[in-house]
Amino acid sequence: MLGECHAHMIMDGINYKNAVARHQDGVCEEAVREHLRQCKDAGIRFVRDGGDAKGVSKFARSLAPEYGIDYLTPLFAIHKKGHYGGIVGHSYDSHEEYRALVRRAKEEGADFIKIMVSGLLDFGRAGVLSEEGLDREEIRYMIETAHDAGMAVMAHCNGDQTCRYTLEAGVDSLEHGFFMEEETLALLAEKQTPWFPTLAPVGNLSGCGRFPEEEVQKNLHMQMDRIKKAASLHACIGLGSDAGAYLVPHGKGTEDEYKYLKQAGVPEETLLLAQSRVQKRFRR
Repeated sequence: MLGECHAHMIMDGINYKNAVARHQDGVCEEAVREHLRQCKDAGIRFVRDGGDAKGVSKFARSLAPEYGIDYLTPLFAIHKKGHYGGIVGHSYDSHEEYRALVRRAKEEGADFIKIMVSGLLDFGRAGVLSEEGLDREEIRYMIETAHDAGMAVMAHCNGDQTCRYTLEAGVDSLEHGFFMEEETLALLAEKQTPWFPTLAPVGNLSGCGRFPEEEVQKNLHMQMDRIKKAASLHACIGLGSDAGAYLVPHGKGTEDEYKYLKQAGVPEETLLLAQSRVQKRFRR
């Protein structure tokens, strides 16, 4: 089984608020061990976490060797105050505050830096994001500052323009990447930046009744089409399911993501290459 290159150990695939509440008074070891067991049972031996604000991923990394899992984490994600990202990390309001968070992550043992530069999907309205992305200069500053600190950068990013800015700035991996157009997909392929398109959080909504089925299918098919185009350009596409997100349980969510990527025609060797690059680049 391939590794899981985008997970959130703090989440349980069922109810985000309840999952976070388990760690309200300190990390719940039982919950973390259960999620690691689910990964192990699915044959997963590598996990890259996307971070959280409760110290869960840091604790999971300390336990992961017991389960035979190589585990990397940014500890927490960093987002600009007033923008999306509070569910997985800490905010900054000035460049000085951003630099301080990068220093804090590095000093506390983060393997890499995770940044949030856009909103997320509106699952009930196809093609729509919860908010626009940050501007080109802000994104460049975030990535260059992290690189100057000797840290690789994982970026939560959606929307064509924002993804293009993020790729141009030299991000080390692109997460989600919904709604990229042909020019941006060509840039993705040219740079060979590992892209983790997280199909499972959309595809697994099918039939659940939470969102209009037509809109769910539109979002899924749009991302599938972009993956097919990127694959035809020999882009570096990898396996990262956003494990822990709603209806994307640890272990099973990774298996689901693998199936979606195979349906989109992504070769096995491409998935292996993306994982290999992450395992090398994102380890301090």
